Amino acid sequence: MARIIAITNQKGGVGKTTTTVNLAASLAMAERKVLVLDFDPQGNASSALGVNKDRVNNGETTYRVLIGQKKMSSIVQPTEMDHLFLAPTNTDLSGAEIELVSAFARENKLKNALAEIEDDYDYILIDCPPSLGLLTINALNAATSFLVPLQCEYFALEGLSQLLNTVSLIKQSINIKLEHEGILLTMVDTRNKLSLEVEKEVRTHFGTLVFETTIPRNIKLSECTSFGKPIILYDVDSKGCSAYLSLANELLKRNQTQISLQQPAPGLALTTAIATDDIQVQL
Repeated sequence: MARIIAITNQKGGVGKTTTTVNLAASLAMAERKVLVLDFDPQGNASSALGVNKDRVNNGETTYRVLIGQKKMSSIVQPTEMDHLFLAPTNTDLSGAEIELVSAFARENKLKNALAEIEDDYDYILIDCPPSLGLLTINALNAATSFLVPLQCEYFALEGLSQLLNTVSLIKQSINIKLEHEGILLTMVDTRNKLSLEVEKEVRTHFGTLVFETTIPRNIKLSECTSFGKPIILYDVDSKGCSAYLSLANELLKRNQTQISLQQPAPGLALTTAIATDDIQVQL
């Protein structure tokens, strides 16, 4: 059964989509079968993975799944990377919250849709919208755990308590098994005193819940999305790529999986050690 991780923060611009796409690609590079589920009406995760827009225009989106017109398996698309798949969306999803207001068990729609395919993947990463509405509640109800990207600025801290309160209510009422995957510090600038202060405060307060890996400010991470590629296919030598490989390694260790990810040289194979086996993956 897949580990389903909702990547969420009600504040926009903190790196949710960037984290979803690049963490998924790094896990796929380790030969984990991964599905990125785009659950944000902006559809940025879909664009960042070079979505087939013809299929999206024909209604093969998470919106159609949510309202019961499609099965999840029918909308999944392959990507440029082996082991990495995408369930795309578009702006139609923005209407789902209104359409599902009167629906029976509306908070279970995504959970029920994923039941069909959850045994087919090792990881399912859900890119949540920047809100705490019905879509995010569906994602948290369907998830095994949730991961919070947190920008290293004080304004980003303000909504964290509200998010954790919402998660607490969901755990008490509809998903008692929901776990805290961790807090990921993003857009870290080690030259900025404020960034370092925020990191220290978060680590002091949340302790081991905070990933050791941090994601630096990196222009390549912004550029790669406009080319419809994860960072590992766009610039494998960048600091952003190295950070997300490290994050995948840490995540797998947290999930009690032995794996070592190494950053490859340009044009060379990425060697991934899983247990005692060496697996060569050609970029």
